[in-house]
Amino acid sequence: MLRKLKEQHNLMILVAALGYFVDIYDLVLFSIVRIDSLRGIGVPEEKLLSCGLDLLNWQMGGMLVGGILWGIIGDKRGRLSVLFGSILMYSLANIANGLVNSVEMYAALRFIAGMGLAGELGAGITLVSEVMHHERRGIGTTMVATIGISGAVAAALVGDFFDWRISYFVGGGMGILLLFLRIGVYESGLFARVKNLGVDRGNFLSLLFNPSRAIRYFAIIAVAVPVWYVVGILITFAPEMAAALGMQKPFPDPGTSIMFTYAGITLGDLASGLLSQYIKSRKKAIGIFLSMTVVFTALYFLFAGRSVFVFYTIATCIGFATGYWAVFMTSAAEQFGTNLRATATTTAPNFVRGAVIPITMGFKYLKPILGTVESAIAVGLITFGIAFFALFLLKETFGRDLNFTE
Repeated sequence: MLRKLKEQHNLMILVAALGYFVDIYDLVLFSIVRIDSLRGIGVPEEKLLSCGLDLLNWQMGGMLVGGILWGIIGDKRGRLSVLFGSILMYSLANIANGLVNSVEMYAALRFIAGMGLAGELGAGITLVSEVMHHERRGIGTTMVATIGISGAVAAALVGDFFDWRISYFVGGGMGILLLFLRIGVYESGLFARVKNLGVDRGNFLSLLFNPSRAIRYFAIIAVAVPVWYVVGILITFAPEMAAALGMQKPFPDPGTSIMFTYAGITLGDLASGLLSQYIKSRKKAIGIFLSMTVVFTALYFLFAGRSVFVFYTIATCIGFATGYWAVFMTSAAEQFGTNLRATATTTAPNFVRGAVIPITMGFKYLKPILGTVESAIAVGLITFGIAFFALFLLKETFGRDLNFTE
């Protein structure tokens, strides 16, 4: 019996990890093929940056909407409903992305893909957290994040060797294949018990209008926003940032920059997750890695413009420092009761990702006034300041029994 249960847990971790792998693949693929795909549909050179920012915002806007939608579904209908529905949506949207011929179609499909991508990670982490022992759940969620985040490296390699349209087809095909693997995954027992209690489930507004829950919710979101400040500005727009930092051509390639960054994030997720288990604290682990992110971001602005080699080296280091995503997701799942857990855990990472919208808008607004580098620094200072304040407000949740309701 115990052996069978362990095998079921392992399958659940594998499915969640591979789902996140495909999720991350598609999430960063646009950043990798941004220039080639926009050129391919006829966007002029002088509009590549602004058009890329707009499409990225459409994708992240879809994730905001999808995060709320899938989170509510996860608490009302179950975690498995989200796992199946979300991957089907973003897989089909991915395939359709390979057929676009206009900016308008591209934007609409990135929005739909974003909606689909919004459900995968939160549902997977919620499911793994609820079925594993409270002392070991951090290991399970760390494995999900570590394996999953390497999907970005796969996206960089595929985007480098294949045409951008083929790259989208590959992502959609992987998602469709993954659906068959999910047949053997079972629903969370904690959810099944809460479902029979008749308590209010999946009420997103109750996260916002209850003071205690609102503080927990906004704190867990804010501590992770620096991850997407780094990815959304410093790495996605690597060529433009390198030029502004004084680098001479050739500039760093966006796809290669993302590959090195996510290679670092993969190692960072493993390290932060294991550190959290070792010191028995989610909060301290996040604080250590957030502090490292500040240090390597400063080194980015000081030295990344010296050469492509230095840029890629710092990108790897800054990726490692931002690799506290696994601990962030585990903490998000542990902060809330079973009747709101999927809603909170699914929406939180998508609000973090959606923070790219105000971050890029602020960067875009300040750029003509302060300059490219100065505007990126200003946005970074605000982002890090809010993150450290949120960390102060965050509650410690290591080892918490998740069998409770809000």
